[in-house]
Amino acid sequence: MSGQPEDASDPALPTDPLELAEPEADDTPLVLQLPAPAFVDPGPYHADLRVEPSDGGVRLDSFLCTRLAGFSRGRATDHLAQGRVQVIDPSGRPFGAGKVKPSLKLFAGLLVTIDVVPRLQLSAEPEAIALDIIYEDEDLLVVNKPAGMVVHPALGHEGGTLVNALLHHAPAMAGLGDTFRPGLVHRIDKDTSGLLVVTKTEAAMRTLALAFARHDLERRYAALVLGTLPAHTMTIRTLHGRHATDRKRFTGKVTEGKEAVTHVQVLARGTLSTLCVCTLETGRSHQIRMHLSEKGHPLVGDALYGGVRSLPRTPKTVREASILGGVHRQALHAYALGFRHPRTGEQMRFEIGWPSDLAGVMTAIFGENGKLPGLGEKVFRGAA
Repeated sequence: MSGQPEDASDPALPTDPLELAEPEADDTPLVLQLPAPAFVDPGPYHADLRVEPSDGGVRLDSFLCTRLAGFSRGRATDHLAQGRVQVIDPSGRPFGAGKVKPSLKLFAGLLVTIDVVPRLQLSAEPEAIALDIIYEDEDLLVVNKPAGMVVHPALGHEGGTLVNALLHHAPAMAGLGDTFRPGLVHRIDKDTSGLLVVTKTEAAMRTLALAFARHDLERRYAALVLGTLPAHTMTIRTLHGRHATDRKRFTGKVTEGKEAVTHVQVLARGTLSTLCVCTLETGRSHQIRMHLSEKGHPLVGDALYGGVRSLPRTPKTVREASILGGVHRQALHAYALGFRHPRTGEQMRFEIGWPSDLAGVMTAIFGENGKLPGLGEKVFRGAA
């Protein structure tokens, strides 16, 4: 397995299995609970929350989560970033010149005011959408998600998602977890292709959620980046948080946040690009995209993180520049996934080769070196 499990004494593991891969999760005790049905706010409202002596020393984001129904730390952070939260000191003045961080430690006598924006009530309906199922049994299935498909319903993507397809394929999943993410224990970005494991029972969901929380599984991605990476291997270790000015992006250049660790190995180099394998030790939002971009080597085609740019067209580079210009999504593919079966304990490992939109690119630039090592078109390998 890749990565080291977190120490069992760690008091902070998230309750929402999806947020094991997305770092906006609340820190909660080790015992994992299945997510409750999505809470729906009763319309927009204003709240004045007095900090009591028993709240002394509590973080502002945690305070909001305990005092407001349906609030997660991620949601609290969004309200803070949008300027919807104020902390008033006992003299009636805004605390911290009106700018407060999620990590602010509260003390008795403060007044926290918030204008709550209701979140969208989401649900998922079955849709007859084709699925590329690599493996399936009574407990779980492993799917190969195409680029362009959103994993679960969200604002602007209420249908046509992987979850809609899964509910048509396995209707019994509808009662597992919340209404719009049934069975999910992790996710990958819309424009990333590759493997996901989805659970079909509560027992499987609990077990695999804990494996993700402890990083006790293998996740490998193949990535095509701009520029030539100088080292054959490297480990990128940073903190992880929202970008200060672009809330769609994440960054490692923060003073507080969860640790993000990516191990990188070069497979092949071109004149303008490098093919590498990224192994996740942690699984934060946009982790690979963020890490490689901040090392000066964004993913080819990744417009959000700087991977779409004009490339030099010299006699030596013009051919490769033309090929790279034809990549219209981030060149990232989740090609290997390994974990212990949640019921049998069997070690399972799944691999999938390049999707059609990237296979030709890799061959054109790197030839035989563009193939992912040891892979057939679809491979399942059980315990050795």
